[in-house]
Amino acid sequence: MVQDPLKVKFFEKAQIVSEKLNKLVKENGDLKVDEINLGQLVGGMRSVKSMLWETSELDPELGIKFRGYDIFQLRELLPKVPNGTEPLPEALFWLMLVDEIPTQEEAQWLTDQWMRRSVIPDHVFKVLDSLPKNTHPMSQFSIAITAMQNQSIFARRHGEGMNKNEYWNATYEDTMNLLARLPRIAAYIYRRTFHNDNHINPDITLDWAGNFAHMLGVPDPDFKRLMRLYLTIHADHEGGNGSAHATHLVGSTLSDAYLSLSSGMNALAGPLHGLANQEVITWIIKMVDILGTETPSDEQVEEYIKATLASGRVVPGYGHAVLRKPDPRFLVQKQFAEEYGIKSNLINIVWQLFRIAPPMLESTGKVKNPWPNVDAHSGAILVHYGLTEHNFYTVLFGVSRSLGVLASLCWSRALGLGLERPKSVSTNWLHAFAEKQLATKSKAN
Repeated sequence: MVQDPLKVKFFEKAQIVSEKLNKLVKENGDLKVDEINLGQLVGGMRSVKSMLWETSELDPELGIKFRGYDIFQLRELLPKVPNGTEPLPEALFWLMLVDEIPTQEEAQWLTDQWMRRSVIPDHVFKVLDSLPKNTHPMSQFSIAITAMQNQSIFARRHGEGMNKNEYWNATYEDTMNLLARLPRIAAYIYRRTFHNDNHINPDITLDWAGNFAHMLGVPDPDFKRLMRLYLTIHADHEGGNGSAHATHLVGSTLSDAYLSLSSGMNALAGPLHGLANQEVITWIIKMVDILGTETPSDEQVEEYIKATLASGRVVPGYGHAVLRKPDPRFLVQKQFAEEYGIKSNLINIVWQLFRIAPPMLESTGKVKNPWPNVDAHSGAILVHYGLTEHNFYTVLFGVSRSLGVLASLCWSRALGLGLERPKSVSTNWLHAFAEKQLATKSKAN
């Protein structure tokens, strides 16, 4: 049997990290890491350090870093297709899993592996075909992932009494199979929902993202380049975001990769998470309709922003829970559009908003981060290439995000991380706690 070089390398790396982690916990397990205040408890545990996540870190000033590399470095350093300009997402997966930028040969090995593993069981297509075509694409995506769960190696081997030291191995195999199949699943959903079941067969000569672009049926060759970049920059965003945390939480119960990923995709489908990319372009198009022009003046854009805020809504695509500077993922998409000479009225509006919205939001005194996030740009570029079905955008996001959350699930299994089980309190407990603390502080004064 041919040895899997990525699996071998991951096991070697994981053994070293696991031994160091166990020693750290044994010798320093009582060290206090963080404190939580009452507002954080009620407000969704915002910024509370409470989980391990190996694959990426989010810096409020610098943005996302994958194993220490920022988006712009990855665009330069990761392997590409021959004569290509954009990074291969499979190369990023390799980096996230083993903390090494792969060689061109290693990246090609992974491309070939995923192509070989990409056959979809027939019953999955039958499940999708049984759904009404107006079922939201994200619902179809989650259902399809769950429908493949009968293929789970982890679930089968756990039922047979697998030793816990082998959990990582079975999870790795499930992860490789899942990632191989997701582009075909997503493209099938797109073609059945929006193109009258006119499906496009895979092209086994293409890379993972290039084949995905091919199966979607967008003819412009630059769209393959966009998909390589898009699927790279959306791949991970440390562990505290909704899709990552949901995947981690469900995985901590020893649910297999299929059930864990499906839960993560359900979280991604929320308007406060991945669905935002759909809402941004919808908001811009509504602005165009209301103003009656695709080339609004700065004053018209300002008035539309004011009207949005006055109605109690937010400006979609602006603001982030962690970032305090423009999202590098926004900036690299802007750079892509400039480099490839992409011009459209929608993209001009995106750049216009980039000039106008931040100072307006900052002037309200209510917005900590008035800068654009990744969602502020992606929709306009997709529309440029003819992918105009806005409610499919989150599926694209989901295919990409699967890279990071599944790499991290492999690490959770390799490190033997436990069941996630935080302690909850009632509002009565919280009021009593606050009163006691205030009384103690009053006596001290």
